[in-house]
Amino acid sequence: MTPDVDVHRQEIEQLFGESGVLGASIPGYRPRQAQIEMAQAIAKAIANCETLLAEAGTGTGKTFAYLIPALLWGGKVIVSTGTKNLQDQLFLRDIPTIRKTLKAPVSVALLKGRSNYLCHFHLERTVQNGRLSSREDVAYLRDISRFIKTTQTGDKSELSRVPETASVWSLVTSTRDTCLGSECQYYQDCFVMKARKEAQQADVVVVNHHLFFADLALKETGVAELLPMANTVIFDEAHQLPETASLFFGESISTFQILELCRDTLAEGLSHARDGAEWANLVAPVERSARDLRLCFQQDSIRLALAQIAASSPFFQHLDELKIHLRELITVLEKQAERAETLEQCRVRALEVQDKLEQWRELSADQKIKDNAVESVLWVEAYASSLQLHRTPLSIAPIFNKQREGTPRTWIFASATMAVKNDFSHYVSQMGLWDEPAMTWPSPFDYAKQALLYVPENMPLPNAPTYTDSVIDAALPLLVASKGRAFILCTTNRAVRHCAERLKDEFAKRELNFPLFVQGDRGRTELLEQFRNSGNGVLIGSQSFWEGVDVRGDALSLVVIDKLPFAPPDDPVLAARIEAMEKKGLNGFVHHQLPEAIINLKQGAGRLIRDETDRGVLMICDPRLISKPYGRRIWQSLPPFARTREQQVALDFFGEAKA
Repeated sequence: MTPDVDVHRQEIEQLFGESGVLGASIPGYRPRQAQIEMAQAIAKAIANCETLLAEAGTGTGKTFAYLIPALLWGGKVIVSTGTKNLQDQLFLRDIPTIRKTLKAPVSVALLKGRSNYLCHFHLERTVQNGRLSSREDVAYLRDISRFIKTTQTGDKSELSRVPETASVWSLVTSTRDTCLGSECQYYQDCFVMKARKEAQQADVVVVNHHLFFADLALKETGVAELLPMANTVIFDEAHQLPETASLFFGESISTFQILELCRDTLAEGLSHARDGAEWANLVAPVERSARDLRLCFQQDSIRLALAQIAASSPFFQHLDELKIHLRELITVLEKQAERAETLEQCRVRALEVQDKLEQWRELSADQKIKDNAVESVLWVEAYASSLQLHRTPLSIAPIFNKQREGTPRTWIFASATMAVKNDFSHYVSQMGLWDEPAMTWPSPFDYAKQALLYVPENMPLPNAPTYTDSVIDAALPLLVASKGRAFILCTTNRAVRHCAERLKDEFAKRELNFPLFVQGDRGRTELLEQFRNSGNGVLIGSQSFWEGVDVRGDALSLVVIDKLPFAPPDDPVLAARIEAMEKKGLNGFVHHQLPEAIINLKQGAGRLIRDETDRGVLMICDPRLISKPYGRRIWQSLPPFARTREQQVALDFFGEAKA
């Protein structure tokens, strides 16, 4: 052990210990052995410039365990989080607390994707154009125009009066496609450039996974420039990395982008080169082909591998037509682009769209292609009003490892859910982190006393048509016993809607006064706030409520999970990954689907007990947890709850809580 490591170990013991500075300065702080050990392991990794996988159960205090060594000894640090909410929490609350407590002279910057920052140019253009679809948007635009005069950062999260989901935001922020860069008249005042400049100069930069990988993949400024300077990179909620990285190390092109390009080309053409072309006639065939492409698929929500699209489908014809009309548009733009910077920008965007369409189609219809020795899958995804064409790598391990080559630095991967029964092999193989040290620290909570795992008897199999009704029938007695105060976590949006309809009827019929909060009715943050304040609410949600949601105390005493969260087997990326694994002699279910489902389930189960004084019941309705051979592996990966199959035992648990 190096002298540095030994000194750091002792210093952490003192800081985190009974009479340490954390206990003296932070209300409610209590020393936790797992937190001390995790902080020491991270300090050692920083001192030796190593990689570490660190899994810490709920309540360990992993945020302080990685932030304190990072702020004291990490040099230039990048902290990447899974959500913008956690990013804001670190920047606004956790890091200032630690910096003040330790009197650490470190500078900190927050860096988000460009769509989070107001754009002077686009705001001015929107105000001048005045093309807003609703009176509400007009009022929001007025708020934004006032806000830009007082804000230092331009971060839209500071303007809470305008909902994050308001459509007006897309008109007053820039994208990579629509940013004028150094040609913009407002370049010196640009909030994105200011944020990036601050990040360059700061000791600690807080980003999120989407930005981290988007910037690396696009070689944009931002993280791609920061990474070479970083001594330490920390990923919190690291279990999300494989999915996020797959998204950005692939390629996507959507009909929405194409329609947006047409809209901007028409506006700029009429503004700067009215005599240069019949702009409306030029963009109309491109728009029509893009819309025709979407209409090839009847369903509102569908994902298909390229090989699953019938050769006789009009999809291929419309794709070819789109490319022809796009080429005609590019020919005119090349002649007119010099007349305005914004027209030149449209030309560059049109060429990028053309390149992506050509590459996607040329990558061959047999769907399994080689791109820099990385196998990919080609697939399409249809939404209500747009179609996306994707190329997704089957494994991000070789691509991510390439990013980690070069200058030695510390890489910390921290999460509450990376391992399956303390086995990290699934995560390691996804990320290419072979032979790197992995450590796990259990939660300090007494799960056997604080919580009960209840799997109801006589449930039908999840593919039964009446399954969701059976879930509600089984959950209702517990909802009454818990006096609401419940999450119902579903694996599909359809189940969310069905549960909401049933419970609305049941609550009315039984005169149960439990406020119902349903995902999609309002934004996630607003729903959670209202749920907490209600004191006896029932919240029904799908994937976005399975993780990153923290409700402590009496407001949440029951978590109902409808099914084991297996990914749909017809997902084109999953199907291609399983096929590739099985060619190597591996079992796709055992080596991929099952560990993925376990990690997801651990996240959902983690919503229940958030504090040493919390109590509650985790109800998993899926009978496969008991009936299938793999069920044991699943429940053994969960925290060590007391377990029952008897409804009365579960009902009595709520009675005990009141005794």
